[in-house]
Amino acid sequence: SYEKSLLQALYGYIRAGRLSEAVEVCRRAHQPWRAASLRGSLIFQWKAISTEPKDDEVSDEEDDEEESLGFSGNPNRTLWKTTCIRAALSPTLSDPERILYASLAPSSQTLSILKSACRTFEDHLWVEVSVMCEERASRELERLKKWSFWEGGLEAVERGLPDTESAEVGEEQKEREEKEWEGEVRGVLEALKGVSVVEGPPADHAFHYSQLHIILDDTDTLLKTFAEGLKNGAYMPDTFEYDAMCRFFAHLCLFLQLIDVPTPLDSTHAILEAYIKVLEDAGQRDLIALYAGALGTNAVQRYAAFLVSLGLSADVEERRQALTRANEHGLDVVQVAKTAAERTIGEAFGILPELKDPLPSIVKLQPPPNDAELFLLRSIEWTTFMPETYQLALEQATVILRYFLGAGRIQSAQSLLALLPDALTSLSTPEEIATEYLHYRQFFVIWELIERVTECQGREAVVMQGTGGGSQREVRAAWVGELRDLIDQAHDRIMRLLTTEWLIADIEGDQRAAAVKRSEDLVRIRQIFIPELIIKLHFMLFSSRKVIPENLKRALDLVNVVADARYNLYDDFVGGSGSGKRRGGRTLGEYLGAVRQAVLAGLEGGGSDPWRIVSGG
Repeated sequence: SYEKSLLQALYGYIRAGRLSEAVEVCRRAHQPWRAASLRGSLIFQWKAISTEPKDDEVSDEEDDEEESLGFSGNPNRTLWKTTCIRAALSPTLSDPERILYASLAPSSQTLSILKSACRTFEDHLWVEVSVMCEERASRELERLKKWSFWEGGLEAVERGLPDTESAEVGEEQKEREEKEWEGEVRGVLEALKGVSVVEGPPADHAFHYSQLHIILDDTDTLLKTFAEGLKNGAYMPDTFEYDAMCRFFAHLCLFLQLIDVPTPLDSTHAILEAYIKVLEDAGQRDLIALYAGALGTNAVQRYAAFLVSLGLSADVEERRQALTRANEHGLDVVQVAKTAAERTIGEAFGILPELKDPLPSIVKLQPPPNDAELFLLRSIEWTTFMPETYQLALEQATVILRYFLGAGRIQSAQSLLALLPDALTSLSTPEEIATEYLHYRQFFVIWELIERVTECQGREAVVMQGTGGGSQREVRAAWVGELRDLIDQAHDRIMRLLTTEWLIADIEGDQRAAAVKRSEDLVRIRQIFIPELIIKLHFMLFSSRKVIPENLKRALDLVNVVADARYNLYDDFVGGSGSGKRRGGRTLGEYLGAVRQAVLAGLEGGGSDPWRIVSGG
C-alpha cells in the first residue's frame, strides 16, 4: 500500500542519516504532523547563548528558523523519545511504522524491533552503533538535567551550579563511565563478528572484518591478519575479490601513514607487494612507482624487480619513462637503474648457456639472436639513460661483449655497441676495463673495414668486364685505388692490433674468481679472433696480388710477425702452446697452408727462388 511504501522510504532515509530529506518527503505527502515527529529527534540547541562556534554546515533554511525562534531542535526531547519508544512497542501499529519510530529513538527497549528489520551486516552494525550513541546521549542529557532549565525546570536553576569539589568528583565519575562505555562498545562490536545475515556478504567477510577493526582502532591486528592470509594462501589471486581487497588494504596502509598512524612494517610491505603484483598483472605500469615508493628500504629493489619483469615487452622509450617515474615518486633513480641493470644481466646469464669448447665458427652464417640473448643485450639500456650510470654501463658492456664475442656472436656484439653512448670512450677508470672497451672498439673498426674490403673485391668481376675504353680504364683505376686504400687501412689497423697487447689481462697476484674468469674469457676471445684476423688479412693481401702486386710480399711479411716471439701470436691458434686442449677454431696448420699457397704464387712470374718476392730480388 501507499502508506507502507511511504514508511519504508522514510526508514530508508533515517537509516542513511538523511533526516532533512525524510522531512521533505513527509511534507510532499501532506503529512506535516509526521514531519514534525521526525524533527523531534534533533537535539535542542540555542546558539545565541552558546560558546560553541557556528556550524558552517547548517542549511540556510535551518539557519533562518533558528534566527526566528532563537533556538533549534526539540526542547522536550525526553518526552518525545518516550513517546517514540511507546509507539515502537505498540502492537496496534503496523510493523513498518514501529520500525520507523524505533529508528528515530534507538534504545535497548527498541533494539529487538530494529533487529527485526536487519538483513545485511551493515544493518546490524548501524543498529548497534545507533543504540549505543543514543543511549550515551540520553545519559549525558540526564546528567545535565540537574542544572539545566530546559531539562530540570526552575528547580534546576534554583539549585545552581555544582561547587568545585562536586565538579571534581563528577569529572572522575565521568572518566570512569567513559572507560566503561568504551568497554561496552567493544563488547557489542566484537559480538558482531558472529552475527547472521540474510543478504550480502557475511560478518566474517574481509571488508566487514576490516570495518570492525577500524572502528575498534585495532588496525595493527587487521593488517597483520590480512598479510598473513596473503602469505599462507588464504586469499588466492584468481578469486573475484582479490584485486579489490589488495587495493583496499594497500590504500588503508598508505592512508594510515599519511595521518601519522604507525603500521606494522612487515605486514605493510607484504600488502603493498601484493598490490604491486596486481598492478603488474593488470598492465598498469604507470602506477607501480607510486606504490613501490612506499616500501621504504625495499623500494629500490622492488621497483628494479618490476623494471626487470618488463623483459622485451617494453621498447627503449617505455623503459626510459618507467625509470623517470621512479624519480617522480621519490625513488633514487640512479640506484634503481643500477639495480635493474645488475638484476637483468644476472637473470640473462642464468638462462644463457655457459661458454664451452669447441670454439665457435664465425665463418658460418649466424642465426638472429634469441630472446635470452636479446634480454642480455638490452640489459645495458638501464645504465645508458643518464651520465651517473655510465661507469656501470662501461663495466657491464665489457662483460656482455666478452660473452657475445666468446660465443662468436659478432652481430649481437655490434648491436650492443650501437646502444652505448659515445661518452663511454672518454672514461678512464677502472683503467683495465676502460682499456678493454677501447680494444673492442678497435676490433670492430677493423671488422667493418674487412667487410668493406670484401664488398669492394666483390665488384672486381663487374669492373674487369669492361671493353677497354678510356672511361673503363678510369673506372678500373678508381676501383683499384679504392681497394688499395681500404686494404692499406685494414692492414695497418690489424698489424697495430697484432703487435700490441690486445685483450691481454694482467692478473698477476689477483686470484679473485671474477678476475680469473675475465682472464679466461679474454684468452678465449683472442683464440677465436686473432687467428681469424691473421688469416683474413693474409687472404685479403693474397687475393689482391694481381691488381696490387706488392700485396703478395706483405702477405709473406706477415709470417714474420706471427712467428715473432715478442707477440706470441702462434699461441692463439688451436694447437699452439697457449691453446691447451681447446677444440674448434682456426689451427696453425690452416695458416701455414695459406702461406704455402702464397710462396707458390711467388713462382708464378718465373724463377726458382721462392723467397724472391720477400727479398725483392
